[in-house]
Amino acid sequence: MNPYVLTALLSSLGLGTTLTFASSHWLLAWMGLEINTLAITPLMAQHHHPRAVEATTKYFLTQATAAAMILFASTTNAWLTGEWTINNLSSPVASTMFTAALALKIGLAPMHFWMPEVLQGLDLLTGLIMSTWQKLAPLALIIQVAQTVDPMLLTTLGVMSTLVGGWGGLNQTQLRKILAYSSIAHMGWMVIVIQYAPHLTVLALTTYIIMTSAAFLTLKMLLSTKVSTLATAWSKSPVLASAAALVMLSLGGLPPLTGFMPKWMILQELGKQDLPIIATIMALAALISLYFYLRLCYAMTLTISPNTTASTTPWRAHTTQTSLPLAIFTVTALGLLPMTPTILVLTT
Repeated sequence: MNPYVLTALLSSLGLGTTLTFASSHWLLAWMGLEINTLAITPLMAQHHHPRAVEATTKYFLTQATAAAMILFASTTNAWLTGEWTINNLSSPVASTMFTAALALKIGLAPMHFWMPEVLQGLDLLTGLIMSTWQKLAPLALIIQVAQTVDPMLLTTLGVMSTLVGGWGGLNQTQLRKILAYSSIAHMGWMVIVIQYAPHLTVLALTTYIIMTSAAFLTLKMLLSTKVSTLATAWSKSPVLASAAALVMLSLGGLPPLTGFMPKWMILQELGKQDLPIIATIMALAALISLYFYLRLCYAMTLTISPNTTASTTPWRAHTTQTSLPLAIFTVTALGLLPMTPTILVLTT
């Protein structure tokens, strides 16, 4: 892609998200979401592969539907209250419609069906943008309207997402679909606690972005898109394969890695809110997710592909991908758990 076009599209992505962050008016927030969608569409279809075009079409139709629902809900709310401000969402019908539209935007269950299909059709770097950056603006809006939404609705969305994210990833052989289901499960963890402790949602989102970035950049470096090709990772780069296995375990929320921190704090908060059954379901759903991360670790570190020798291959061509972002994300995805007391002090 032309570097000038790429710069314009990435700048538009940043502009759309910033516009939504800064807005207190529903039309401005909607405009930011639309700029976001229109900016990522050419990035998705840049390879002109039929699969990429299909994924782009699905993504565009889904996001357009969600945007239309947001516009309809904001018009309904303005009609009933006489105001367009985001904080004044007194109509239960409008708030439910907003929540459903924003859930569709970020792929919460049961509005998640587009997510694995779309992610499967994209290259790894565009998939990374879709899995991380594209979640920021809708989640910012959900945080703003969460206090006016029925708690039962958000709890149902959160529990369903963690369960679907766990169950859906079990039978997958494509790494991008596994990461899509991982994203659905993590979104569930963020939404479940959004009414009680929004700062924990922000913390969970930050750690999710760090771990997902490390996972996508590792797969890009290894040129792997299927579980079966992970078996060759050891002969390409033993250190990277070991680090990638730990990143997968961190995504699963295993102590003493970074991914354990938000899950631990969210379960603690649910306990404080007298929701022990919800906390138990969430913890058990995290175990289901952990199983398919363990599958990836097993394929990466404990199996050797029948087509490779049992030694590293010194003649392999070096990748042109810069490894500094991967190194930074991997280190932070593995080692932030000791910072938990500091983060607790800063967020409470």
